[in-house]
Amino acid sequence: MPQAESKSFREEWGRVIHLSPAETPKEQRLFIAFPQGLEILDLKLRLARGQTGQPFWLLSNGRQPTKSECAGFLGASAPGARPARLKRSLLSPSAVPGMVGNTSLWCAHFRAGSARVDSFSSAASACCTEMAGFGAVEKFLVEYKSAMEKKLAEYKCNTNEAIQLKLVRFAEDLDNDSTTFNPEYSHQIFGDDETVFGYKGLKIILYYNAGNLSTLFRIEYASKVSENFDCVEADDVESKIREIIPPGFCTNTDDFISLLEKEVNFKPFGTLLHTYSVHNKEAGENITYEIYKADMTCTGFREYHERLQTFLMWFIETASFIDVDDERWNYFLVFEKYNKDGATLFATVGYMTVYNYYVYPDKTRPRVSQMLILPPFQGEGHGAQLFETVHRYYISSPVVLDITAEDPSENYVKLRDFVLVKLCQDLPCFSPDKLMQGFSQDMVTEAQQKLKINKQHARRVYEILRLRVTDMGDAEQSRGYRLDIKRRLIGPYKKKQRDLAKMRRCLRPEELTNQMNQIDISMQHEQLEESFQQLVSDYRRIIERLAQA
Repeated sequence: MPQAESKSFREEWGRVIHLSPAETPKEQRLFIAFPQGLEILDLKLRLARGQTGQPFWLLSNGRQPTKSECAGFLGASAPGARPARLKRSLLSPSAVPGMVGNTSLWCAHFRAGSARVDSFSSAASACCTEMAGFGAVEKFLVEYKSAMEKKLAEYKCNTNEAIQLKLVRFAEDLDNDSTTFNPEYSHQIFGDDETVFGYKGLKIILYYNAGNLSTLFRIEYASKVSENFDCVEADDVESKIREIIPPGFCTNTDDFISLLEKEVNFKPFGTLLHTYSVHNKEAGENITYEIYKADMTCTGFREYHERLQTFLMWFIETASFIDVDDERWNYFLVFEKYNKDGATLFATVGYMTVYNYYVYPDKTRPRVSQMLILPPFQGEGHGAQLFETVHRYYISSPVVLDITAEDPSENYVKLRDFVLVKLCQDLPCFSPDKLMQGFSQDMVTEAQQKLKINKQHARRVYEILRLRVTDMGDAEQSRGYRLDIKRRLIGPYKKKQRDLAKMRRCLRPEELTNQMNQIDISMQHEQLEESFQQLVSDYRRIIERLAQA
């Protein structure tokens, strides 16, 4: 019998597929897939001359079929065929609707002996489609699937809900549910469906000391599938988490609390770049924050960064860990200063990593790779403070050409627009009268030389600032702004039109018709207008935020 394939519970749950013929005219293939932990059967009936060990599956309620009974299924159409051996499968469910006692599947292997290939092929076909055991197997699996799906579905857990994250400052925070937060994503660890199988009431606890990020990792659950179902194994959650968190974490609360008491000794890494304050309405006071630039030469920073970067997997959709041994990485960190028993402590707020690319002949182009503000601090303006601080840091360097970002998210683009507009709004080339004259090379040059902003970003700054000075209630000004923006947005559509013109010269009439059906001009105009309206809506929000800054 061919070697059993290993398939997961979610991929091949109770499927029965009968293909005849399959790869060759003289082959029949039967797939029977059982739940995770049971045999996955790939039964191929390759009816070639001289091959032995053809498998057939029979259903038996607690009794092993005799070899003569198995041979009887072949009948007179396969003279000389005889059973070689019987093998019991691992399937022995005890609670299947309509079945009595322990139901087992048995595999009877037959040798063709001196039977002609054609007659044996006919006999095999009859066995696969008409033998008593095969019909019962199908019925059995359908009933088994229905009953077991309901029971096993209770052991599926959403990992975004099961994972519990916490930044702990005080021992009391451990029992305070209001300080707990959950991931936005877990697909990179637990698959696209973001679920694990095998547990009821699963909790994946990942608590961090607020400053040094010393970690408590523990798994809790109400029950496990293996406690109630034989031969069904739960997913190995612990090994998956261990793949991303560095060694040295705690597994019990007492050890974690002892590390919490040492937080008073934790100090931020690197060089202080900027200090700012944010008014906290709940506390009724201003909270102080500091931004530092660090690198791997700072004592203890490598280990701290290993713990910090684990948050990326939960909050950045396509995150990956970086090569910290590459010296071209820069690290920028945000910390909150807070008081505990009269001492000043620091809590981690967020961070950014930037890679310095070489630009011929003697420049560099810093590219933002990762940026994360931890959930308890989001919506307080820390992202803008971090972005502006990092941008100003690179502005001061004569070797920096401009500053870019790697695969920026929509939220990052909005944040970048806000900060760059804030920086550019006082430049002479972006004065109201020059904005109304349209986008110019002077804007590109001044933005690049003074603020290290590239042409593409300078164009967006221009569009936002021009909207701010444009009276959209005035028909002429509104029309001028709309046409100016659409001239940029229409670029991809014009390319399609140029491609269509080439097609008219090169394609046959039927091919041209097919291509033109894919290029709906009226649809393109609708998409263009929709893009314009969305852009204006985004720009207005940035203008409103500028007015409040």
